[in-house]
This record gives sequence, structure tokens and C-alpha cells, in this order.
Amino acid sequence: MFQPVSLFIGLRYSRSKNRTGFISFITFFSIMGILLGVASLITVVSVMNGFEGELKKRILGIVPHVIVTQEPVTEKYSVKVNSFKEWPALRTQLLRQKHIQQVTPFLSSEALIQSSVNLQGVLLQGIIPEFEENNIINRHMLSGSLSSLSEQAYSIVIGRSLANKLKVSMQDTVRLVLPNKTIFTPMGRVPVQRNFIISGIFDVGSQVDDSMVYVHSKYGAKLLRRKGDGIDQLRLYLDDAFNAQQVADALSSNHKINSPMNPLAFTTWNDSQGALFSAVNMEKKMMWLMLSLIVAVAAFNIVSALVMVVVEKQGEIGILQTLGLSRMGIVKIFITQGMVNGLWGVTLGSFFGVLIAFNLNEILAIFGVNILGGGYAAQSLPVQIDVNNVVTIVLSALAMSFVATLYPAFQASKTQPAEVLRNE
Repeated sequence: MFQPVSLFIGLRYSRSKNRTGFISFITFFSIMGILLGVASLITVVSVMNGFEGELKKRILGIVPHVIVTQEPVTEKYSVKVNSFKEWPALRTQLLRQKHIQQVTPFLSSEALIQSSVNLQGVLLQGIIPEFEENNIINRHMLSGSLSSLSEQAYSIVIGRSLANKLKVSMQDTVRLVLPNKTIFTPMGRVPVQRNFIISGIFDVGSQVDDSMVYVHSKYGAKLLRRKGDGIDQLRLYLDDAFNAQQVADALSSNHKINSPMNPLAFTTWNDSQGALFSAVNMEKKMMWLMLSLIVAVAAFNIVSALVMVVVEKQGEIGILQTLGLSRMGIVKIFITQGMVNGLWGVTLGSFFGVLIAFNLNEILAIFGVNILGGGYAAQSLPVQIDVNNVVTIVLSALAMSFVATLYPAFQASKTQPAEVLRNE
């Protein structure tokens, strides 16, 4: 098969077994360094993607991507708070907009939940179970269901962590207290409170499990002394939570939805959870940087190996030049030799990196390693292999290997045949 001269000679040099032991040693460790760096980068980035995906699913699956509330209308001498009775029509309008997949009505209030042994602050959410079929809570129910809120009066659904703290279980009674809502009684002003029966327990695996409770909106409205279903907010779930600000801006400028007679306010998840995801994103970038530096150091070991090869092959370089091979041809020979080493390291590193990422939890189990700690013995590391990330890592490692070959290759092209062959 026909091959360019430079490619043929470069491949012969890379397969040569006549090199000194030290050059072979440096070449081997440059390949191993790239292999380990690429494999580590693929594995760690896959785990970071998995953690980011779990955060997105477990937190942004519950936290509304966009919250729609109605702003009060300022009249001449007073501030009038519009009722939100028209939310069904608004919900229908919102479902027609781009990126919006689900719209659910709810009310919310801060509250205290009390059992016979403990008391804790929670966020009370009043929902309409018929609209919550796709809620992540429904998919993580340990006992009961959200639909039980419609079947049993004054029932409540809580998280497993909260149930453990309160030492309660199904059909036990807890007391909800609204410290910001008071009523007058013969005993004076007291907070609004009511007993609720636990009809469901969920376990999402996030901080929501001990900080949020669900009741039916009509019973929540009675507790808050509101008329009707008490709905005062709509939460929007999007096809991509990271489009939240874009969607909120579009809805704000949509005059059919947000009119002077019906002023709406849009709040995105960035206001409550943005700092957490920014920290995760920053950590992910730092891991990319640190592991990329490992790959870069390994790739630049190719420089050491090629420099010594150039010194060893001075006579042969001189002969090739006298036979008419151009300087660029000499450059291509040593670029080929260096890229063969880089290609071996990147190929093997990609293979082992993907293999380890797919079987990471099994490997950790074999060695008895639990990275999450004793409290998470039943859980496994989330791993999400992104093809785009793997391709980026492979191309970056090959680019580093190519850059590493340039200096030795151009040094080889500067060889003076007359001086090299004088003593041959």
C-alpha cells in the first residue's frame, strides 16, 4: 500500500525496538500518563454530570422553574390585591407558550408542624392533586399517594426525614400552626392551627424531605382564612429548567398574558437555588481544569522522548536530507512518531475511562469503598456519560499531543547534514 515517505519513516521509528532503554522508558510513561489522565478525566466528569443530573432531577423536579403570582393593583388612594380566581384561564394560556410543559396551581405559607415529641418549621403547600400526576413526589411515595389529599379531609403528605424527626407514621395526627396568622379567642390572640392526619409519606432524597409538606388547597385555604380554593400562584415546569429566565422574560413582554389589568410577577428558580447550581458548575469547571493539566503534563512527556530520539537519529536525519527529503518532511516524520504515542494513550485512555465509568459502582463495591459515607450505604454514585464530553476530552488530548511534537520536530529539521556526517 502506498504511503508518504514521512508517514512511512515516522511509523517505522515508532515501532523501532533498537532505541535505548531510557528512551523506551520515557515513551512508555508518556503513553501511560496520557492514558491515566484521559481515563481519570472521563470518569470524574461522568460522575460530576451524574451529580448535576441528580440535583436537577431531585431539586428542580420539585422546586418550580418559574412561579407566577399576581401583583397588587395600586389605585388612587389604596392598594387593591386582585383575586386569582382567573387562574384556570391563565393556566390554559400558559400551556400554549414555548418550553412550558406543565402548569400547576398552588398556595404556600410558612408553618410549624408539631407532633407529640417534636416541633419543626416547614413550607406548607396547598395543591390540587388532579394537576400533580406528573409531580416527582408521586413517583417517590413510600406510603399513600397525593390523591389521598382529595379522599380524606384535612390530610397531609410529608417526607420520610420529617416523619423520622417527628416520630410519626401513616394515619398519625400532627398539628399545623401558622405563626404569622392569628385569630382572637377568649384566651387572647393565638396562632391559627389545625390537626391533620398523615395520609402519605414520600422520599425524594433531598432537603425537601424534611422541609415541605402538602395539603389539599381547599383545606389550606381554610387554614389561611381564604375564600374558595385559595390558589394564589402558578408554578411552571419547563422542558429545560435552565431556560427559566428566558421564558420569564418572554412572558413578561407578552401583553396577552401580562396586561395592565392583570399584572403578573415571574420568579425563577435562580432566586432560591441559583447559588447551589453555580457552586456545582464552578466545581465541575475546576475538576476539568485540574485533570486537563494532568493530561497536559503527560502529553508534554512526549517532548522529552522525541528530543532524545532526535539526538539519537542525527545521522539518519542527515542522510535523509542528503537524499533530498525537505525540512518539512523531517518535521512530519517526528510529528507522526509523537502522534502515534499520543494516539495510543488517548485511545486506551478513552476505552478504559468509559469502561470504568460504566462499572464504577461495581468496582467500588469489589474493593469495599463507599465514597458517600456510612449514611448512604444503599446509594450508588450517579454516573452520566456525555458523548460530547468524551469527544471534547479526546480531541483536547490529541491537540496537546500534537503541540508537544512541534518543538522536537522543528529542532530535527534544523539539523545540518554536513556537520552531522563529517565524522560518520
